[in-house]
Order: sequence, then C-alpha cells, then structure tokens
Amino acid sequence: MIEDLKYWLDIAKYDLETADAMLKAGRYIYVLFMCQQSLEKLLKAHVIRETKKYPPKVHNLLYLLENAGLSADEKDRVFLEKLNYYYLESRYPNEQKKIAREINKEIAEKYYSKTTEVFQWLMKV
Repeated sequence: MIEDLKYWLDIAKYDLETADAMLKAGRYIYVLFMCQQSLEKLLKAHVIRETKKYPPKVHNLLYLLENAGLSADEKDRVFLEKLNYYYLESRYPNEQKKIAREINKEIAEKYYSKTTEVFQWLMKV
C-alpha cells in the first residue's frame, strides 16, 4: 500500500505542475482539467491512507473526500463541485468548445490558485 500511496502523491504533484505549465502556455481549459486531476489523485491517496484499499475508479471529488474520511467547509465543497464539472464536461468535443469560450486567463488563474490552496491543505491533513 505504501507504494500505491506514493504513486498517487507523485502523480498528483505532477498534475498540479502540468496545470501550471498549461496556465503559462495559455491553454486554459486544460488548466482546469489538470487542477481537477491533481486533487482527484491527492484525494485517492487519502482514500488509501484511510481505508488501506485501492481507491474507487471514480472522479467525483466530493465522493472521494468523504471516502477519505475528510470534511471541508462549504466554500471548498462548492469549489470541488465546480471543478468536477470541468473534468466531466471538458472530455466531450461539443462541451469543450463551449467551455473554451467561457474560460479565460483570469478564471484559469483563480482556479489554479484555489486548487493550490486546497492541495496544500490536503497535504497537511
């Protein structure tokens, strides 16, 4: 289990670094996608730590938060719910075009900043 835990932690950090790279490249839809991925993988590490089992094959951040035995304040829960949307919807071409029109640098920076904040919190708990 320790190897699995390390894997999820390493890939979560990698995905957060990728979100930063996408921000610098101006690929804003992928910033949000990678932000979701980084928190998903970090939460899966917490699920392993809590349950001593391999994490479920789900992408819902709130579900994973609960499975990890963690709770977040309402503001963070709302953020995680919004981030879920960008994971699911960005995977489909028609939705991807729509989202790409909605996301700009300012929005991507806000999501990246909040993801970094939540990431740091999850690394401490």
